[in-house]
Amino acid sequence: MSGLYFEQLEVGQTFEHTVRRTVTETDNVLFSTLTMNPAALHLDAEYCKGTPYGERVVNSIFTLGLLIGLSVGDTTLGTTLGNLGMEEVKFPKPVLHGDTVRAVTTVVAKRESQSRKDSGIVTFEHRAFNQRNEEVAFCRRAALMMKKPTI
Repeated sequence: MSGLYFEQLEVGQTFEHTVRRTVTETDNVLFSTLTMNPAALHLDAEYCKGTPYGERVVNSIFTLGLLIGLSVGDTTLGTTLGNLGMEEVKFPKPVLHGDTVRAVTTVVAKRESQSRKDSGIVTFEHRAFNQRNEEVAFCRRAALMMKKPTI
């Protein structure tokens, strides 16, 4: 499915994304090492036995990327010109190896671009939930969205 143009996105519109993803140990270890994050919380099983979680937790930046990635097919695939910023990024519960993550996106604001006639700015709120319906991530993201091409 391709993304939506600026004109097709309305404030209050909500997307329950159907694509979900089960997070694996490999995802966490590979992402943490590729991004040079040596935190024992992500990589050291023995260390984590003594933490409140009792096991390794998934790198939160991976979780953020997954949250936004799960939304792309329904919202911005091929119609975004870029992310302008993210705010209020929160991780209320950790993601653990084997958790299946799903996402919900709501359009919370939109406006015409002041510098570009061919685009507008849309603010999305993204929420991620695990298989127990616990919220594991939240962010508000501003994206520069293309307007529908005129023929």
